[in-house]
Amino acid sequence: MTRINLLPVRAEKKKETVKQQITILTVAVVATVVAGLAFYSVTLAKVSGTKDEISRSEAELQQLKIKIGEIDNIKKLQAEVKKKLDVLNLLRREKSGPANRLAKLSDLTPDKLWLTAYTESQAKVSITGVAYSEEIIATFMRNLQSSGDFSDVELLVSEQLEVSGVKVKKFDITCAIKGLKKEEKKEEPAKPQQK
Repeated sequence: MTRINLLPVRAEKKKETVKQQITILTVAVVATVVAGLAFYSVTLAKVSGTKDEISRSEAELQQLKIKIGEIDNIKKLQAEVKKKLDVLNLLRREKSGPANRLAKLSDLTPDKLWLTAYTESQAKVSITGVAYSEEIIATFMRNLQSSGDFSDVELLVSEQLEVSGVKVKKFDITCAIKGLKKEEKKEEPAKPQQK
């Protein structure tokens, strides 16, 4: 009987199997490392993109905060302007004073009546003038009382006078200014007016 020595073939097969296992192991390790590096790169890119997006968002947030601050300033300015306009409108609505009262007084004066003096002292008004008759003076007093600007109209003096050969009635009237606020009741200088 012949014997065949199969040991070198088995050793060869073992070596080949070991080489195949080492190759498979190497390929597996390399594939794992490559997959890990790929995953790391993708994750790093995502992190970098997210950081960039966060920076852009923070920059936009800062710009929006600046715009919000500007809007707040505009709103404050708008509120200040509105207050000033309200004050101006109030002043226009409630404007009164000697010039306004004199203009209204001119409208209230009937024909054939002339004013020779007009004086305001605090809330009191003194009016002096001449007229052709007492009826004209009475009409003037009714006009003053019903005007809404004057109240407590009183005739102090009515006397006959001759001017250039014509008999006329000289009169002195006092009245109060309606709606004059206490702040406005400061001493105003006398304002004589001729008509």
